Amino acid sequence: MISRIFIACLFLGMYSTGSSLSCKWIVKHPDNNMSQFSLHNKIALGRLHMMITNTTKIEHNVTFPNQLYQQTSNATDEDKLAFVVQILKEVFDLFEKNRSSAPWEENTVENFLNIVNKQAEKLHSCVGSHSNTTQLTHFKRLSNETLKDNGYSAEAWEEIRNITQAHLRQCAFLVETLETAQ
Repeated sequence: MISRIFIACLFLGMYSTGSSLSCKWIVKHPDNNMSQFSLHNKIALGRLHMMITNTTKIEHNVTFPNQLYQQTSNATDEDKLAFVVQILKEVFDLFEKNRSSAPWEENTVENFLNIVNKQAEKLHSCVGSHSNTTQLTHFKRLSNETLKDNGYSAEAWEEIRNITQAHLRQCAFLVETLETAQ
């Protein structure tokens, strides 16, 4: 009896190690051809669009990390998801800063943050104990050089909103490469 249990456990362990990433949150629904992640990302982008303001551009030296996204696109599926989780957490933390000067309705921002947080939690459950601990200096620079150095002004927040839109689009692209592989 014990040998059967051992063999069953061994088989299960070998199967789960060799199986591909299984995550219901990124599986496309047959009716609308969208995953839950894609649907929530679309809603988050819609909330960001609702937050557009007509402000003047500010000067900042923080470039978008295109190369980091390019490197991640060649990573394993689990690494891609861990990276997306980290980006979502960084976005959430960034928007938790002093946004009293941001010209947005608080309710819209809170809805946006709830969606981003839900995405991060659901995707994090898909990667299990795997975590991407790479420190993204990009977000620290956004916080310091774009927000703080500009006094958390409405213009600085509009720049953050634009950059966040680009991050969410890049995250969607990374997840779409996994959706097609499911």
